[in-house]
Amino acid sequence: MLSTDRSSQNSGHRYLPQIESSDATLSPNQQLLPLTAKVNSDDNLEIGGCEIKRLVEQYGSPLYVLDETTLRTACKQYRDGFAHYYGGESQVIYASKAWSCLAVCSIINSEGLGFDVVSGGEIYTALQAGVESQNLYFHGNNKSRSELELAVTTGCQIIVDNWLELKTLTTIAQESSTQPVKILLRLTPGIECHTHEYIRTGHLDSKFGFDPNQIEQVYAFVSNQPTLECLGIHAHIGSQIFERQPHQDVADVLVKWLKPAQDYGLPMTTLNVGGGLGICYTESDDPPSITEWVKAVSEAVETACNHHQISLPKLIAEPGRSLIGSACVTAYTVGSDKEVPEIRKYITVDGGMSDNPRPITYESVYRSLIANKMSAVLTETVTVAGKHCESGDVLIKDAALPKTEPGDILVVMTTGAYNYSMASNYNRIGRPAAILVNEGEANLIIERETYENLLERDRLPERLINSTNTPN
Repeated sequence: MLSTDRSSQNSGHRYLPQIESSDATLSPNQQLLPLTAKVNSDDNLEIGGCEIKRLVEQYGSPLYVLDETTLRTACKQYRDGFAHYYGGESQVIYASKAWSCLAVCSIINSEGLGFDVVSGGEIYTALQAGVESQNLYFHGNNKSRSELELAVTTGCQIIVDNWLELKTLTTIAQESSTQPVKILLRLTPGIECHTHEYIRTGHLDSKFGFDPNQIEQVYAFVSNQPTLECLGIHAHIGSQIFERQPHQDVADVLVKWLKPAQDYGLPMTTLNVGGGLGICYTESDDPPSITEWVKAVSEAVETACNHHQISLPKLIAEPGRSLIGSACVTAYTVGSDKEVPEIRKYITVDGGMSDNPRPITYESVYRSLIANKMSAVLTETVTVAGKHCESGDVLIKDAALPKTEPGDILVVMTTGAYNYSMASNYNRIGRPAAILVNEGEANLIIERETYENLLERDRLPERLINSTNTPN
């Protein structure tokens, strides 16, 4: 990893990378850079043994650079943590909405994790990456009938969110030769946590899950459906959470909801506590480590089960951001700049809101560095702006950087979660390429979109082809 020592020197601050060996005990979610990051003898940033500057020269920019070691380390810490701290059966499943592509799914699958999928596209991607269907858990608050049919026919487990879905699924199950269909029920636990309004999903005023007041009605309905096998219950309280207590609280709430299920002949044996562990986007962020989070959740479930005299259920957790967020950086090439006297200085990069919409969407804060000037004095405070025709296209406000020049490589850290997956073609800009780096080897895992790609699904009506009509 790299840490920053910003000691005062002359007119600015100096970014002094402290190089440490890659250490499997480090928790990836607590790092700003991937575990393999280091500075080479040319004062350039390397990740996975590959120099970022050379990757940009070869593959262009913007460029997502994913470190395989960091991703695998996070998977192992979750998997091994639950095996160590939880006394019953456990399963870690990746919330693939954070970043779903063949390579990411293949790596995580090889580490023995399952997958939380939220669309037919994510189901298809995971299956094509070699994931077995029984390790897919299908989420969503408005699953289409065709998506539910795909999930049923391929053998996914389905997290049922609402009455319409439950009744639609019952009909599909009755018509299907794949019986019984395995389901979990998503409930809203009524737990709020300190996070962005849009990523709080556990409080009562949420579009997700059955209302707690409906629990016994839902149990009664499901108990009369022989084509449905209800394995357990699920809740998710939000994302980018640093507090331990909300996750401990949700364990107690869910265990209490298991008890009345027995009265309806539903011997549910699975408890899915969701995910939501936060990561470091800035030096001031202080999330628990993966191991600390796993320990707290495991102990909370065991304590609740002992209190309510319930056998330990199969425990499922669904990390997304904390698995992949810090494993990736995005590399940009610096372009023009603009000085607004006594207000601010802008520098622009060759990407922006189309490859990272989180700053403009959530006011998310990121950190950056100049990958080809790692020990340069930090003499400027600048606003890093994107290239899109949008005044709000700002990646970072008040970034401390050295003096930059056109052609420098600016790296934004912790971009593995919800950057590629939320990327768009705004302004008809192609989405970036993605590279997987590991032990000095770089592999292209997502090709850069070309102008031709942008037109692949466009269709021009025949009456407009070779039209000689001109506007009046």
